Amino acid sequence: MTRFDTSLVWFRRDLRCFDHAALHHALVQSRRVYCTFIFDTDILDALPRADRRVEFIRDSLAELDAQLRKHGGAMIVRHARAETEIPRLAQELGAEAVFTNHDYEPAAIARDAAVERALESAERKFFGFKDQVIFEKKEVLSQAGKPFSVFTPYKNAWLRQLALAPDCIDALPTEPYFNRLARRGEETVPTLAQLGFEKTNLSELNIAGGMQGAAGLLEDFALRVADYADTRDYPAIKGPSYLSLHLRFGTVSIRALLRLAQGALRAGTAGRGAEVWRSELIWRDFYAMILFHHPHVVKSSFKPIYDNILWERGREADAMFAAWCEGRTGYPLVDAAMLQLNRTGYMHNRLRMVTASFLSKDLGIDWRRGEAYFAEKLNDFDLASNNGGWQWASSSGCDAQPWFRIFNPVTQSEKFDPEGKFIKRYLPQLARLDARAIHAPWRAKPLELQAAGIELGRDYPMPVVDHDTARKKTLARYEPVRSPRDDVPAGE
Repeated sequence: MTRFDTSLVWFRRDLRCFDHAALHHALVQSRRVYCTFIFDTDILDALPRADRRVEFIRDSLAELDAQLRKHGGAMIVRHARAETEIPRLAQELGAEAVFTNHDYEPAAIARDAAVERALESAERKFFGFKDQVIFEKKEVLSQAGKPFSVFTPYKNAWLRQLALAPDCIDALPTEPYFNRLARRGEETVPTLAQLGFEKTNLSELNIAGGMQGAAGLLEDFALRVADYADTRDYPAIKGPSYLSLHLRFGTVSIRALLRLAQGALRAGTAGRGAEVWRSELIWRDFYAMILFHHPHVVKSSFKPIYDNILWERGREADAMFAAWCEGRTGYPLVDAAMLQLNRTGYMHNRLRMVTASFLSKDLGIDWRRGEAYFAEKLNDFDLASNNGGWQWASSSGCDAQPWFRIFNPVTQSEKFDPEGKFIKRYLPQLARLDARAIHAPWRAKPLELQAAGIELGRDYPMPVVDHDTARKKTLARYEPVRSPRDDVPAGE
């Protein structure tokens, strides 16, 4: 039964027209539904002029607009402050209600609250829906009614909740109601240039945006999910789903991803692969829940005592940070990972942990500097997951890596890129080193280096730090957070 004559759906990080919570509810409850996306200047003005994410969003919007036009609708796209543009657009359209999907970032929550107040003052409704996670806010709590701060009990409670409400991952239909879509004039999606941005190497990287791009990756991963547990940690092979960018901007539904995992588990055809992948999706919900309940993590450690750590500062620390950013640390796996990030906007998840640990625990540099760099460079940047991952690696977050566990970048390289294939892809100057020497070129014999045509310091840098020495300094640096019960192992 319709409640409203005219409604407006505000798209954000949900750039699809199927299995879409806000669009579903707006179509069901309204006679006529307009759709909009705001290129929010509060966000865009802080970005570099060549940003793959903006190009990805723009391309995905163009596809979404084309799909809506087939059914009588269209996207109304604006380049403005969303906080003021949404109430103004609702007034122009005569919309009685605005429908959107929840966002859990503090700035977004404040923005939405301001929009809601403006709409209410004009006697218009504002509705928010869960769409980017499976369980949100207070849906998964401890028996004491408190948010979890440790992943495993959260995961167990999350799975119990899913068992109680299995239909929460069902698709939310939109197609049966497409006849209620409306359009205004012949507005078009602006070009990158009209938005003040430049083209990037997105097309050269074969990154297909939109719902079609997401569907292709999901179809491909469905054939590989059984191997996920065995392949996900090796950056040189095709192990991950590569769906994180699409999940970030909602060109695929999180419910569709979980339906794939659940279907594979029920069929018994995916071994541990689907179970491990589902666990990764639960981690995503976990970090979103942490950010919602503990917004202080945006600028501070989840565990306040970790803000007592004295990080390296000054000219030498800045030089070390620059070497890390530019892939010049002298540790091949770290450098190859950073070059991958800089050139493609993507970094394999195992390497995110390795590089984060190296910055905070080998170089002793504040995790917030690395988090900010990833936020600028990652195509799939998500505040909750990026913050959670960095605090995990630096031991300052919830359920984090123990402070005395320090990834050894050489042994990580030997274990997860044993033949050096990933390293060679991004550091071709090391390609002639054998599988033993490529992980630590400074340990190679002079004749090996000569045969490979490598002069350390010229073709590839010497290590900026000695890992064993840095490890000892890190253990001392973390002394202020040490518990009397901590038993520091010999190392990894």
